[in-house]
Amino acid sequence: MKLTSTESRQASIAMGEYNGVQYVSVDDVHSPRGDNLRKVSVLPLVFLIFYEVSGGPFGVEDSVNAAGPLLALLGFLVFPLIWSVPEALITAEMGTMFPENGGYVVWVSSALGPFWGFQQGWMKWLSGVIDNALYPVLFLDYLKSGIPALADGFPRTMAVLALTAFLTYMNYRGLTIVGWTAVLLGIFSILPFVVMGFVAIPKYKAARWLVVDLHNVDWNLYLNTLFWNLNYWDSISTLAGEVENPKRTLPKALLYAVILVVLGYFFPLLIGTGAVPLHRDSWTDGYFSDIAKIVGGVWLRWWIQAAAAMSNMGMFVAEMSSDSFQLLGMAERGMLPELFAKRSRYGTPLIGILFSASGVVLLSWLSFQEIVAAENFLYCFGMFLEFIAFIQLRIKRPAASRPYKIPIGTVGAILMCIPPTILICVVLALSSLKVMVVSIIAIIIGFVMHPCLKYVEKKQWLKFSISTHLSDLHSANQESAHSLVN
Repeated sequence: MKLTSTESRQASIAMGEYNGVQYVSVDDVHSPRGDNLRKVSVLPLVFLIFYEVSGGPFGVEDSVNAAGPLLALLGFLVFPLIWSVPEALITAEMGTMFPENGGYVVWVSSALGPFWGFQQGWMKWLSGVIDNALYPVLFLDYLKSGIPALADGFPRTMAVLALTAFLTYMNYRGLTIVGWTAVLLGIFSILPFVVMGFVAIPKYKAARWLVVDLHNVDWNLYLNTLFWNLNYWDSISTLAGEVENPKRTLPKALLYAVILVVLGYFFPLLIGTGAVPLHRDSWTDGYFSDIAKIVGGVWLRWWIQAAAAMSNMGMFVAEMSSDSFQLLGMAERGMLPELFAKRSRYGTPLIGILFSASGVVLLSWLSFQEIVAAENFLYCFGMFLEFIAFIQLRIKRPAASRPYKIPIGTVGAILMCIPPTILICVVLALSSLKVMVVSIIAIIIGFVMHPCLKYVEKKQWLKFSISTHLSDLHSANQESAHSLVN
């Protein structure tokens, strides 16, 4: 069904985007929309969140290098309370309030308007693509000890491209496949640490866990490592439209995933720092495989290395799913050309996947530290907007339907956002000048891109569509205000 001119105008005003251009429905153009495809259930959703946030303890080694065992262990217990739990709670509330693929883009658009919604989408998508550029590189880093040809040069470049193409194809084949692949990879990645924990029992020395030297702490590396390993809880919101009964499933999956992620970091660190003598300089990427060899032998080392490699595959496919469905959700809201709303015959966002894969290939030449720092910087800006949108919607739309609502009032919501906001400010302040400049340039590009797209829309060079199955945000605001008056 095509939108009539009046309906189109009303829907456009709902997002603040009407400029005289008649919108058409994406439902006629893009089929299947996804309603008749298999939805993601709780267990695959838990592991999709697990891989979007964590993927296991691979990458936490730098926390010991930066601050020693005690602060590393405390960091992965305390930091989730300051950052992960508030972000997961906000994602549960906002994701059930807006159970659609736009996720946080829709939250910010509803609260702050379409311009800031677009900026949120640009920064979070770019941050996700930057983050995803890590995983093919890390995958090969864990294999190069066994296959030296993958260390550098042409073979490594071709291996990165081939791996990216293979994992991109998995995303193309469907989110259900990605979800159950994440379950299998997650079990395979966690199991060797359970085995290592039992094998290492005779070697534990409690005194090793208490080592700390506050005069020799690299706070920038320490905080960036914690932040990078414990963020992206909101990424699952961009898949809400693909989830089976999201109003019940999403909060439940987030709860289970928080527990899984925290345990998946803390216990491997507890095993590694307690079972072997401390050599802080050795605690870099891949050191868990060396610990496995010391504790259990070569067989356990190979298992850990294989688990690490598989974990990077899981993180890649989960992150790409989130990034590509975000672009689809933005197109369904008329923020991007309707071609981004096109689905493959498997129900996956074809153009979004291709764009996300291209970004990964272009950014794969950056170093690990540069990628983490740049991704964290952009992610922080996006989280500022999310916190503001969360509080703003609590104030503007207190009576709006929230199938899951954090049991705190508006004042409690503000207080909950203060500690993670302070943390964001600290992470931004510790950024290097190079990372700051590159990130600010990326933000400026987003500021320029939005009016350019509106101009393209006005000239009708590309079609922009609003899907008829989405709620009218403008009407929702009116209903909320009306309920308050009565």
